[in-house]
Amino acid sequence: MTKIQKTESEWRAELTPEQYRVLREKGTERPFSGEYDHVFEPGTYHCAGCGAELFVSDAKYDSGCGWPAFSAPASEEAIDEEREVGFGMVRTEVMCASCGGHLGHVFPDGPHPTGIRYCINSAALKLEEE
Repeated sequence: MTKIQKTESEWRAELTPEQYRVLREKGTERPFSGEYDHVFEPGTYHCAGCGAELFVSDAKYDSGCGWPAFSAPASEEAIDEEREVGFGMVRTEVMCASCGGHLGHVFPDGPHPTGIRYCINSAALKLEEE
């Protein structure tokens, strides 16, 4: 996969302030405040930064965590994961494999069959409805 590289000025010009804060500065939305937390329309979720396909609606579920939750990415190549230590916790950060944008975190407390919960910021996503 070709990695998208842009300057910080290019990212700032293309993203909303909230998208920039989340995707480029590893910010997090307040729980239950994101646009896609309770949206379950059929479609594909793309990276708000670069348009890469990240998740499909069939994998989305209501986890009650306050952020959009998915049981699996659209493909293994869609995301990168990295161990993150901070704020007194050890977590796994999820990033767009194409542009490196911060999406959220993944936890081992999801539903069957994967047992995984991808907890993703709405500001990092764009839904393309079917």
